[in-house]
Amino acid sequence: MSAYVLGIDTGGTYTDAVLLDATTRRVVAWNKERTTPHDLSLGVHRALTGLLACSVRPADIRGLSVSTTLATNAVVENRGARVALFVLGTVRHFKLPVVATIFFKGGHTITGEEEEPLDLEGLVDTLPTLAPEVDSYAVCGAMSIKNPTHELVARQAISLIDPKPVFCSHQVSTNPGMLERSATACLHARLMPLMTDFLASIQRSMLATGLDCPVTIICGNGTGADLSAIVDQAAVTMASGPAATARFGAAGGSRTALVVDVGGTTTDVCLLRDGAPLINRAGCVIGQWRTHVEAVDMYTAGAGGDSRIVCRSEGRIELEPARVQPIAMTPDLPDPRDWLDTGVDSVLVLPVAGLDREVIATDPVLTALDRLGPLPPSRLAPASGITGILLEKRLEHLAYRQRVVLTGFTPTDALHALGRLDIGDRRASERAAAVLAAAAGLAPEAFCQRVIEATETAIETIILSYLGRTVWQDDQAVPVLNRRDNELFSLRFALKLPLVGIGAAARSFLPAIAERLGTTVTFLDHCEVGNAIGAALIGLDQV
Repeated sequence: MSAYVLGIDTGGTYTDAVLLDATTRRVVAWNKERTTPHDLSLGVHRALTGLLACSVRPADIRGLSVSTTLATNAVVENRGARVALFVLGTVRHFKLPVVATIFFKGGHTITGEEEEPLDLEGLVDTLPTLAPEVDSYAVCGAMSIKNPTHELVARQAISLIDPKPVFCSHQVSTNPGMLERSATACLHARLMPLMTDFLASIQRSMLATGLDCPVTIICGNGTGADLSAIVDQAAVTMASGPAATARFGAAGGSRTALVVDVGGTTTDVCLLRDGAPLINRAGCVIGQWRTHVEAVDMYTAGAGGDSRIVCRSEGRIELEPARVQPIAMTPDLPDPRDWLDTGVDSVLVLPVAGLDREVIATDPVLTALDRLGPLPPSRLAPASGITGILLEKRLEHLAYRQRVVLTGFTPTDALHALGRLDIGDRRASERAAAVLAAAAGLAPEAFCQRVIEATETAIETIILSYLGRTVWQDDQAVPVLNRRDNELFSLRFALKLPLVGIGAAARSFLPAIAERLGTTVTFLDHCEVGNAIGAALIGLDQV
C-alpha cells in the first residue's frame, strides 16, 4: 500500500492543501480554498476534504505538515492581541508598536547580580488601569538571560492581579539586546491567541475528516516542531510561510535565485544560494519588529492580490498594507454603485454570519449591522453612534476578532475587470472599477491598468528593498529605492539572478516585473500551492 503525506498552508487569503507520495515525493492531488478567518477550521476542512475525495484513505496518511503566514500577516497588518510591555532596569527608552511600554526600576548586571531592587509597588499600582486595555503582557528585564528573578517576580505579580497570559523575555530569547528581546517577547504575546485558534482549527479539521497522524508545524528556520510545543512559542512561526516558500523554490533545482511569493495579503522574498535558503541566525526583521527569532533570511511586506486600493488626488493610486476581501470574491454583495466611494466609504462592512446573539447585543456596531445589513462607514457611524477615529479603531478590533468582514476594491478586482482573471464575480468588479475610475477622471480600463502598475511597482520595491538590505546594512538603500523615479532623474536596476515565482497571484504580476528588472521568472509545476508543497517536503525531511 502506498503511503502519503499532507501539506497545508493557511494564508490570509487562501488555504492550500497538497497530497504527496511519501516515496516519490510526487504531487498526487492538490486543492485550494478561500481562508475563512472567522472560523479557520472551515477553510482547512474544505481543503482536506477535497484532497481525501481522491480515494485516499485517512489511514494511508503518514503525516501532516502545516505552514502558515497568519502570524506574518498579523505583524504586517498591525493586528493581533493588545500587548503591554514592562521593561525592568536602567535602559535607554525605546518604543515598540504595542498598547503601552512602561519602564520600571530593576534588572541585573552582566554577572547576574541585582542592579537595583525591582519597583514592584509601581508595577502593581499600574496594573488596574492597564488591564482593561490589553489582552496579554510581555516582561523584559535587563540581563534577565543571566538572572531571570525580576522577570519571574513580575510575572507572578501580574498573574495575581490579571489572569491574562504573560511572556518573559528570558523564555523566548537567550541573546543580549533589550530591544530585540522585548520585541520577541511582545510578538509571542501578540500572536499567541491567533496561533491557539489556528492550531485548534487544525485539530478540529483532523477529527472531522478522520485523520489520525503526527502533525508538524513549520517554523521560520525551515525546521518542524510538534503541534503542542508551538502555542507558547508562537513567534517561531512568523516566517513559517516563507520557510515553506524557500523549500519549494529549492526543489526546482535552482542554485542561486530569488524566490518571490505573491499572495493575497503579502509578498515574501528570500534568496537561494547553493540550492538552499539563507538563514538569519541573529533574528529576522518583519516591519518594525527586529527580533531574536531564527528564521529564513527574508523580507515580507503588505502587497498582494487583496491589498486595499486607495485613490488619492489627481488620480494617484496606492496600495495599503491591510488586506480586504475583494469585491469579486464577496458573495451576495450590494451593488458597489450604491456604496463605494474614494473617501471613507472605500470599504463596505459586512457582519459575519452565525455570531452569538449576546455578542451582537453588547456591541453597537454589530447591532447596527444585524439590524440594517452591510453598511459603508458613513452610514454605519450614525447607525451605531460611533464616529471618526473611534469607529475606525472599533472596526479594526472587530475585524481582528473575526466579527466583521471589510470588502473593497483590490488588484484582484482590477484583474477581473480587465478579463485577466475569472474566479469571482467579474460584473461586480467592473461596476466598482467604473465608480472609482469616474472619481479619478479615468476610463475604467485605464484605472484598472494603473492599479496593476501600482501593484507591480509595490512588489518591485519589495524585491529591491530585500536585495538592498542584503548588500547594504539595515535600511540604507530605502531613500534611493523610494526616489528612483522623480522629476530630476530616473534609476533603473538590473538583477543578476533569476526569479522563481510562487503563489496564486504570481503569474499575474511577476512577468512584467522581471522584464523591468532585466531578468527572467520561472514558475514551477503547482507553484499556485507551492507553500503547501514546501511544508510537506520539510515534513518529509524531518523523518
